[in-house]
Amino acid sequence: MSANPASATTDEPSGSGFRIPKVPFWAQIVAGLVLGVLLGWLARSQDIDWLYTTLDKVGHIFVQLLKLAVAPLVFFAILVSITNLRKVNNAARLAGRTVLWFMITSLIAVAIGLAIGLITNPGSGTGLTPKDGKAPEHAGSWLDFLTGIIPENVITPFTDLNVLQIVFMAAVAGIAALQLGEKAQPILTLSEAVLELLQKALWWVIRLAPIGTIGLIGYAIADYGWDLIGKYATFTADVYIGCALVMFGVYPLLLATVAKVSPLQFFKGAWPAIQLGFVSRSSVGTMPVTQQVTERLGVPKEYASFSVPFGATTKMDGCAAIYPALAAIFIAQIFDVQLGVGDYILIAFVSVIGSAATAGLTGATVMLTLTLSTLGLPLEGVGLLMAIDPILDMMRTATNVAGQALIPVLVSAREKILDHDLYNSASASPVDEAEAEVQDSEPAKVPVAA
Repeated sequence: MSANPASATTDEPSGSGFRIPKVPFWAQIVAGLVLGVLLGWLARSQDIDWLYTTLDKVGHIFVQLLKLAVAPLVFFAILVSITNLRKVNNAARLAGRTVLWFMITSLIAVAIGLAIGLITNPGSGTGLTPKDGKAPEHAGSWLDFLTGIIPENVITPFTDLNVLQIVFMAAVAGIAALQLGEKAQPILTLSEAVLELLQKALWWVIRLAPIGTIGLIGYAIADYGWDLIGKYATFTADVYIGCALVMFGVYPLLLATVAKVSPLQFFKGAWPAIQLGFVSRSSVGTMPVTQQVTERLGVPKEYASFSVPFGATTKMDGCAAIYPALAAIFIAQIFDVQLGVGDYILIAFVSVIGSAATAGLTGATVMLTLTLSTLGLPLEGVGLLMAIDPILDMMRTATNVAGQALIPVLVSAREKILDHDLYNSASASPVDEAEAEVQDSEPAKVPVAA
């Protein structure tokens, strides 16, 4: 019998009859989740201090590595994405349609959040009282939101990680570069090179996601335990159910009816970004993967390079729509405050207009305080939800990321610039293949707007 020449020459190393199989990235993430839960339970049940501390440090280091790249990544991604719009016909139309669909899906998401909250009454029967709450050190308000867009200097937004101000400066720089034309080309070339460098470095961090998962999940279980989760059982279930309804109900419906493409194929292609968002709890940290899966789904590279970075800082169906709607009802019930129809309309308004306040980082405290202050609800209610926030933030961010990949597909399909062959052949390839696409991408294969 003859041996398979391919396996003899390529699959096995020279002089060895054994080859370690390559574990898919999704399997590594799942393994990290399972191991994290087990280690967290062990640390809490056996009171193992060193394991508790180790899980905390591992998770903290992973999040810090992601945050390290956030400020420069957002700045150069927004700057380059705006200037890339000059390569696309009907750029203003595409940008307008993108914002419009952001608003439509946010309204749908907040309506689902309100409906679930009104049906389940998440604040009833928890045993929590207003005394359990604590006001946040920094609260958001509309005045702070509007005046906080413009930075006092160009350094502080980067040192304080104020993503909204970074987006403002990047947008101004990008528009100015478009106005300058050829004179700005050296700056644009440098910006594109720096962006590629940052993305390459972030890929290295993303490869550590399975290890980060062990620390983040393990610490959450060890620190909070199942008892605390039990007090928030209804609220936690509401957030997860609301996000699931949007992600696996609304999004597939829009894909099937508006874009007229296969919803299953979308999730097959977008899954690497969704699962990384769940683990990292950072839309911005997931942005390179989100952009790659969006391009693999047939969205033109020039349009994706604008819509995905823009969405990573403003498109937050989980953090800025479902969560604040449910949280407002939850806190109102704890503090025995009656909400009326006008209050629910205000919640929807804040969700659509103020979503940029979440800024794509872990947590949605700013958005929550903005909602509470608009409704006149006690800000001490924020303290009631801080303990459970990491558990909620995983599902919220996964929903955010799914929406950030969805809208470019919808707009591209409606504008007839979606490459259906690429969409139908998209696969849930692991991070390794996506990283290779960053280096060897061929924009010419993707159609531009006509």
